Amino acid sequence: MSFKGKVALVTGAASGIGRSIALAFGREGARVVAADVLVEGGEETVRLVKEAGGEAIFIKTDVSSAAEVEALIDGILESYGRLDYACNNAGIEGVLALTADYPEEIWRRVLDINLTGVWLCMKHQLPVMLAQGGGAIVNMSSILGLVGYANASAYVAAKHGLIGLTKTAAVEYATRGIRVNAVCPAFIETPMLKRAGLLDNPEFYRAVVELHPVKRLGTPEEVAGAVVWLCSDAASFVTGHALLVDGGYVAR
Repeated sequence: MSFKGKVALVTGAASGIGRSIALAFGREGARVVAADVLVEGGEETVRLVKEAGGEAIFIKTDVSSAAEVEALIDGILESYGRLDYACNNAGIEGVLALTADYPEEIWRRVLDINLTGVWLCMKHQLPVMLAQGGGAIVNMSSILGLVGYANASAYVAAKHGLIGLTKTAAVEYATRGIRVNAVCPAFIETPMLKRAGLLDNPEFYRAVVELHPVKRLGTPEEVAGAVVWLCSDAASFVTGHALLVDGGYVAR
């Protein structure tokens, strides 16, 4: 799956799954563009890619801003002249609250980043890929893009919508050399779970582990492997697919 000479963009690359995806692309020889609102974490990701022998740059980006997304793509073209792969991974968890109690401002923020932000990224990624004759996009959905989950209405709605967006774009560009897929992780050991208090509560942690038939949580590296595969020629006949990386969660 050598990506030597190719350029890969990863949004939300400052930590967790995004950082692992950036490192995985770097190991495969791609020139990596790490994008995030968090400068320190994004620059650390770049350092790690370079330390492992890869090439990478960081571009500060808020994916909910059309102007910043446009500047991101312009920056990639200025630095590398092309964009072969994009993993639209940036996202936030929101808060836990019943649907009727969900704060409107947080609802809008979750949708702005997790769904509209991905659409904005694709809006600017697709023309570049069309102009150069092809590319591959992977959008980061979730098991909660396929099933409901109490007290997470905004996140669930955004991730369901993201799968629909992915399928639509896949159909639109299938004959034009661009494949568009999604990855749907279950609970992965990341800073997002730590912020939610999961990793610091042994009882809750065990309860969540039990939801996965494999009886453990996933790792960011396992999700990264799926993303890299979907971008590779090994997945050349795969488009419009929502790939579960869930330890059997949805199969229960």
